[in-house]
Amino acid sequence: MNSADGAAVVVGVDGSEPALRAVRLAAVEADLRRRPLRVVHAFIWPLLRVPVGPPTAGPPGSGLRQQAEDVVARAVAEAEATRPGLRTTGEIIDGEASAVLLGETPTAAMIVLGDRGLGGFTALLVGSVAVQVATYADCPVLVARGEERPDGPVVVGVDGSPPSRFAVDFAAEEAAFRGTALHAVHAYRYPTPARPGDIQPLVYDQDALRDEEQRVLTESLAGIAQRHPDLPVTRETVRDRPVPTLVEASRRAALVVVGGRGRGALTGLLLGSVSHGLLHHSACPVAVVRAPQ
Repeated sequence: MNSADGAAVVVGVDGSEPALRAVRLAAVEADLRRRPLRVVHAFIWPLLRVPVGPPTAGPPGSGLRQQAEDVVARAVAEAEATRPGLRTTGEIIDGEASAVLLGETPTAAMIVLGDRGLGGFTALLVGSVAVQVATYADCPVLVARGEERPDGPVVVGVDGSPPSRFAVDFAAEEAAFRGTALHAVHAYRYPTPARPGDIQPLVYDQDALRDEEQRVLTESLAGIAQRHPDLPVTRETVRDRPVPTLVEASRRAALVVVGGRGRGALTGLLLGSVSHGLLHHSACPVAVVRAPQ
């Protein structure tokens, strides 16, 4: 995460209800982190050479540019109502939504988005903008979805990979800010062959496998107690697929945190299957944390 002084929490808005929900979540995050909030609206119409001013015969205050200003003003008012006194600014930036928001990520503390926006296809469970930004962002991306449970733990998916370690650090920080517990979940299955064509053993030493996977979880949490001595931490090792395991944990959580890619991710995929699955199916907000490139 960008730790530069003054780095803002950035929230993307488009006038939809999911975007306003993201604004409320972003206001809480900014307040917890004692950072300013920056409301951003991507204004694509100039790129399409569409007139954005009031129509000749239209009433004063009409036109696409005015609509965009109204979207930002409403979002800023929503943020200020959610957290009175929060330093909040708004800006309209010409461009396509994903490109505009990704342009914010190098200097942002965090990007917050709704899970769906205006114009989303009804068959999609999560909007393409949220997926694209989570895939390529240079900072953590928080997607507002499911139910918010302030008293629930922050759940983090652990697999021992470098992205997972960054996710653990972020999740511990989130739990400490929120005054709640950290619940680390490590889901594993039988080992896969190292190379195509390798033969898998027919019998596994179940105790040895469980001990090894518990070691992965323990090592991933190393240092958390020193950095957050008052943080309650619980651990869970489950022999099951990661996505359904974390989705089930999300039903009781305030937030689920996952790495952008994990130990089993295909090298050609920038967004791992676990993070992608959580974005679509989590029952609470999801944070995707990518390791620095």
